[in-house]
Amino acid sequence: MTDRPVERGGYHHGSLPEALVAVALGLLDELGQQKVTMREVARRAGVSPAAPFRHFADRDALLTEVADRVLADFERWQRSEVEEDEGGRGALRAMGLGFVRYAIHHPHRFELVRSRVFATSRQPELEQRLAGIDQAYAGFIAADQEAGRLRPGDPEMVGLAGQALVYGLSQMIIDGYLPVGEAEKLAAQVLDTFGQGIANPR
Repeated sequence: MTDRPVERGGYHHGSLPEALVAVALGLLDELGQQKVTMREVARRAGVSPAAPFRHFADRDALLTEVADRVLADFERWQRSEVEEDEGGRGALRAMGLGFVRYAIHHPHRFELVRSRVFATSRQPELEQRLAGIDQAYAGFIAADQEAGRLRPGDPEMVGLAGQALVYGLSQMIIDGYLPVGEAEKLAAQVLDTFGQGIANPR
């Protein structure tokens, strides 16, 4: 992400909101959630300080849209992890490792999602995106159960247990409690230990 503003007049009708979200996402990745301000986003986008307010009521509304963009990217990342599952060890393990890897690669995005999803109440603007992710998780787990890789059981509960595990691991890594250099190895070991309790015996 560079500091060079986008040229004024470079937008066509309807493209400025998308550009502002892209700039805000870049700023988030670079400096973290606290540094994403309407003024700085406008400056980097090369528009007037008032321009973002014509599309977003306030900073919170802009960050909600950024969070939706992050969740969409996270969902694509997770699907890719499942599709590229090495050794066919199961979707649950692949999704768990994908979760931790995403958090390691994008710690500021993890912080944003944590504050808006893993909170007292989810933001209603994100509910549709989150429901789609939860549905995809349940589908992958059900497929593993049908294939005999996982024991029978409520796919949603199995997914919630796995999500709680990798969320905790990711937070411990980002907080510095676990070393980043060993994070993926540790995550794989923890997921394998967890899997031994729910996988069908060979």
